[in-house]
Amino acid sequence: MAANGKDHPFEIVSKVWPIKTAKCENRKVEVFNRADPEQLKEIFLKYASVVEDGEHYMTYRDLIQKYLNFLGENCDEFTLKLFASSVDTSRDGKISFTEFQAFEAVLCLPDAMYALAFQVFDRNGNGYLSCDEFEDIIKHTTLNREIPFNFSSEFIKLHFGKDKQRKITYPEFTQLIHDFHEEHALQAFRRRDKGDTGYINAKDFEEIMCKLKSYLLTPFVKENLVTVAMGGGHRQISYSYFTAFVSLLNNLELVQKVYLACTRRDKTMEVTKEEMLYQAQEFAQITPLEIDILFQLVGLKHQTGRVTFEDITDLSPAEGRETPYSIQMRIAQEKLALEQGTERTIFLEVLESVYRFTLGSIAGATGATAVYPIDLVKTRMQNQRTGPMVGELMYKNSWDCFKKVIRHEGVLGLYRGLGPQLVGVCPEKAIKLTMNDLMRDKLTRKDGSIPLWAEMIAGGTAGASQVMFTNPLEIVKIRLQVAGEVHGKAKVSAFTVIKELGFMGLYKGSRACFLRDIPFSAIYFPAYANTKKALADENGYNSWGTLLLSATIAGMPAAAIPTPADVIKTRLQVQARTGQTAYNGVIDCIRKIYKEEGGWAFWKGTPARVFRSSPQFGVTLLTYEVLQRLFYVDFGGRRPEGSEPQATQLEKQLSRNPDHIGGYRLALATFNGMESKFGLCLPKFKSSIQT
Repeated sequence: MAANGKDHPFEIVSKVWPIKTAKCENRKVEVFNRADPEQLKEIFLKYASVVEDGEHYMTYRDLIQKYLNFLGENCDEFTLKLFASSVDTSRDGKISFTEFQAFEAVLCLPDAMYALAFQVFDRNGNGYLSCDEFEDIIKHTTLNREIPFNFSSEFIKLHFGKDKQRKITYPEFTQLIHDFHEEHALQAFRRRDKGDTGYINAKDFEEIMCKLKSYLLTPFVKENLVTVAMGGGHRQISYSYFTAFVSLLNNLELVQKVYLACTRRDKTMEVTKEEMLYQAQEFAQITPLEIDILFQLVGLKHQTGRVTFEDITDLSPAEGRETPYSIQMRIAQEKLALEQGTERTIFLEVLESVYRFTLGSIAGATGATAVYPIDLVKTRMQNQRTGPMVGELMYKNSWDCFKKVIRHEGVLGLYRGLGPQLVGVCPEKAIKLTMNDLMRDKLTRKDGSIPLWAEMIAGGTAGASQVMFTNPLEIVKIRLQVAGEVHGKAKVSAFTVIKELGFMGLYKGSRACFLRDIPFSAIYFPAYANTKKALADENGYNSWGTLLLSATIAGMPAAAIPTPADVIKTRLQVQARTGQTAYNGVIDCIRKIYKEEGGWAFWKGTPARVFRSSPQFGVTLLTYEVLQRLFYVDFGGRRPEGSEPQATQLEKQLSRNPDHIGGYRLALATFNGMESKFGLCLPKFKSSIQT
């Protein structure tokens, strides 16, 4: 090209600088906004450790290690300088605020990985790439150390000229780095084909694929490379098979289109090999050999002789791959959810609350019914007083109580009081779940994270909000549950209990109810949210099993710790019989229980409470989240966390550091993306090997 190289260091930055002249009509470019210059300046000054002539500068370590946390203390010096010099366009060893800001603009580009890779290769910053610069970087990669690349090949001459003196531009570089992988694999095949027969052995095939094409391999494919290659009974792998295997993995999205054409977009149908071959005739890029390899791979999973859409998807490494674009879209979705959460109309917020309330009611009824017999046993154990009383049934333990209820009252006795419980539990759980979600939405930070204290406040608020509604229903339920303990007494119904207590009596024990429900929810909901994250799969997705397990585990400490408050509440709400101690408020109840029965009495019924609350909330939360997935309605808020697969280890890639703003939230994903997409696997740690 005739253009002068002096003007080219700013070519990439000029795509977005100034923003007004570089604005693109494509919506994908606009989903991620640039950082506020003033805020970016404050962050820059926070990390800049060098001051010269009144100007602040970042060192290479300030940027890469301290700010981005990309390389550790024992990092490879060449790699550190390589990455940092891509920001230091002046190549003076210091990073000014202007360069820091310009790099943030690069990270916001839709082709950020290519742009960053070009700046890494362009060592002198003149806007052109020479063969020496390209060779210098490639020789430093770990892939080249394992399988050296031949820089005297025709491939290099075609790009850089016969004498390797030609310099290439950024657009040409994007094609060079894209094709480089295929050439490297071809050279590796030829090097292992000692007799020029066009064949290599299975172990060589596995080595080439694992070292040079690892970004195309899912764990399943990687584990079965030799098995599938030897599946046809051949000891040697032909060049045709090798290229077809690579082409198949590169074109799985196209294979999915072939499948959908076969099934008329029905993703549940099973397709035979013959049907795929027939349909593939319309797609010139897919060969019969590639279809054959596809069925060999799927055949290792099941022997049906057919493939489904899910089978093809499972072979694709693109599912869950971390890329700046996937991170960018995730950030955009979070930002959109936050913006809509603050700008939504009251009508939409009310509709969302009604929606959550409805699903919470169904979930609450399901959970309560599942564990109601345990709840009845828990209540009777907590109400049991020490000392012999005529006509009083004494229980040795929860299991003894369970057996005696069935013996004296029948199986239906285990469900005594279920009617009022269902009437109450629907709004109770609905209020609790709705308020927790609402408060979490309000307390979520702008970066989408929520601190533990905010989770506890959201849970505690949810627990407090339910008491005013549920206390009357619970006192009725408790009196019905203990009514069967005394024989010969007139039949007790919910109506007679309400009539006897009166309106104010329905709130007896409400203080103790607050003491129980606020700590319960403050413990339960944060524990559930964090356990759910810990049990999610590598893509951040929670299955029905992990949802149930998370909710059940979280319910154990949440149910056990507030047991003393639950005992006090039960004693206050149950009508004392002749000869039993009566209580006048929470303090009086605590004093008398301790004096008459000892401190252990406050923990009565703890096992039954844990065995009831833990599975009940397990079933309730499972039902609630599954209903939200099955009947999802977009009100402009956020989907439940863990309901959709995310990129592998997305939370590590999606920086939560509040100092990472604008494009810098994509920095780690962009640097790592260069490795996974371009094979630029640079050594991260110091090595004794000299380069």
